[in-house]
Amino acid sequence: MSSFTVNGPLVTIVMPVYNGACYLDSAIRSILQQKYCDWELICIDDGSTDGSDAIIVRHAVTDSRIRHLSNGQNLGLPATLNRGFAEARGKLHSWTSDDNILRPNMIAKLVEKLEADPNTDIVYAGYSVIDDAENILRYIPPRPIEDRWYGNPVGAAFLYRQDVTKKLKGYDEALFGAEDYDYWMRAAHHFQMKPVDIDLYLYRRHERSLTDQRSDEIRQLVSRVLVRKLEHVDLNLLGKALASHPWTVLRASPQLTVDLVRAIWHRVQR
Repeated sequence: MSSFTVNGPLVTIVMPVYNGACYLDSAIRSILQQKYCDWELICIDDGSTDGSDAIIVRHAVTDSRIRHLSNGQNLGLPATLNRGFAEARGKLHSWTSDDNILRPNMIAKLVEKLEADPNTDIVYAGYSVIDDAENILRYIPPRPIEDRWYGNPVGAAFLYRQDVTKKLKGYDEALFGAEDYDYWMRAAHHFQMKPVDIDLYLYRRHERSLTDQRSDEIRQLVSRVLVRKLEHVDLNLLGKALASHPWTVLRASPQLTVDLVRAIWHRVQR
């Protein structure tokens, strides 16, 4: 049985779980198999009805680094993340989904990057998209944080300092599905963020994933985030940034480009 170091874990990983029994065991095992061992995993059952809770309990009994919490009812992803990070004991924070897999060196590599550069607050890496059977479909490299106006550049593999959690005061619970995009948009105003072009994570696409189930709703929420953030942005500087590589914008996400133009137009007309 593993246990915490004397001063507690360096890294806290939060895993919200909602009816994730199908892939949950693999998700938890991918953290247990990390080459870096000084972590705690906070698994929070968000009102599951498929036996997910029992899977968490089984792992928590065998490894004291795994903490089992339960919401008692379904509160949604952002609220569950906020509860998890309120319980965090680590100085470095991350979160993962109950259907995805960390590559064995993910935590070690990201801790190494943060420790090597005290001026960097957030590091984020590339990831591979996989299918139900864990076949790799494609690699998604991290994009520069300057690309945030036309898509989420951070992706699914990341690690950030405790100060980020304290400053941003949680994920917006009204933006379920775009809470991470909003979080990184806010983070970019206060913190140094650095991409690491290494494949450190397996992101599973399947018919039950949030991305596939709520794609239209998520796009609308992303547009809402853009409109809100434009309230605090110098449009001249934004225009120059977009004009410097317009074709990259369109290739990244034609629909989001349209949403961005609409958001800018909304701001100009006010």
